[in-house]
Amino acid sequence: MTRKFRDRAEAGTQLAQQLADYADNCHSAIVLALPRGGVPVAAPIAQRLDVPLDICLVHKLGVPGNVEFAMGAIDLQGRRYLNERIVVDLQISAAQIDRVAEIELRELQRRDRLYRGDRSPVDVRDRVVILVDDGLATGATMMAAIGVIELQQPARIVVAVPVADRRVVERLRSSVDLVVCVLMPEPLYAIGSWYENFAQTSDAEVIALLDRSS
Repeated sequence: MTRKFRDRAEAGTQLAQQLADYADNCHSAIVLALPRGGVPVAAPIAQRLDVPLDICLVHKLGVPGNVEFAMGAIDLQGRRYLNERIVVDLQISAAQIDRVAEIELRELQRRDRLYRGDRSPVDVRDRVVILVDDGLATGATMMAAIGVIELQQPARIVVAVPVADRRVVERLRSSVDLVVCVLMPEPLYAIGSWYENFAQTSDAEVIALLDRSS
């Protein structure tokens, strides 16, 4: 049986070993975490590579009645990235999408105020951007993050996750320069089933990790 990660920090440490080519390159590489769960994965990566850590603010749009299952994602500018197949298959109406998007955009705005404070987002133009989350089930949130970063004209985009659905990884490989993933179990079940400790990451933990990195 495939060994589980002890926690998000251990998962990040394992990912860092596969990203060693980007070490000590703080002027051209940056690690961007997807809050909240991606931050404790990304922190040891940034530390071991000795590159900056920041966040990429996107948020999952959960299916009405099953919020953990993503029908898409939204970014801080309100742009939506929908999985049309899921929307059609589950017969999710435009009004339902609007209601979910309104709630999640307010949450993104709250996180932006709380996590960044008076810090401006880091300029990623012409840099290698390493996008990190704690796992990919549908890939919707990561696709939104990729869309946000592409608009900023980075040199390369690397997606790094501890565990993911193999089909999602294959799709992402056509959208970015590199995908690094430690585990691609079949079946995937839930992301949390591949961690011994998958407790929800708190706002306080995110803020502390970002402050420590800066």
